[in-house]
Amino acid sequence: MPVKKLKAYLDEAKVRYLTISHSSAFTSQEVAASAHVLGREFAKTVMIKIDGEMAMAILPASYQIDFDSLREIFRTKNVTLATEPEFRDRFPDCELGAMPPFGNLYGMSVFVAESLTQNKEIAFNAGSHTELIRLSYADYKRLVNPQIFKFSWKTYSFPGDPMERWDEDYRSN
Repeated sequence: MPVKKLKAYLDEAKVRYLTISHSSAFTSQEVAASAHVLGREFAKTVMIKIDGEMAMAILPASYQIDFDSLREIFRTKNVTLATEPEFRDRFPDCELGAMPPFGNLYGMSVFVAESLTQNKEIAFNAGSHTELIRLSYADYKRLVNPQIFKFSWKTYSFPGDPMERWDEDYRSN
């Protein structure tokens, strides 16, 4: 069971967390809805390559990556999505597409969208398409020590939406 490695890591670090089982879901929005978690609190893991190096971009389920911002942040034109065949073997204990946002456990850099840091708690895939883990963002930050940048934009919005943070997360130059 993929979640065992992650639970052992969290237990060893004496972190309080909740494991939530849910019906099988594959997109981050579907997982969040299935587990009754707000999209802005569900941390989706997106595999990216920066100058050929694999890394994790972590952002709310209801947001998208702004690759132009990442190219600017890393001062390179070579920031792309990684393909499944490129990262499949990096996560032998996880179902494909259900990797937890703990790049430190897999020897890779982790970049978190600033929009995710506003949450007291986050939830994320625990290595399978039927389980997730919920814990405090402060504990996640302490364990992973991710780099935090503004590189996301909200997928959709409604006029007057009090949860709208698009202007805070995405600014075109």
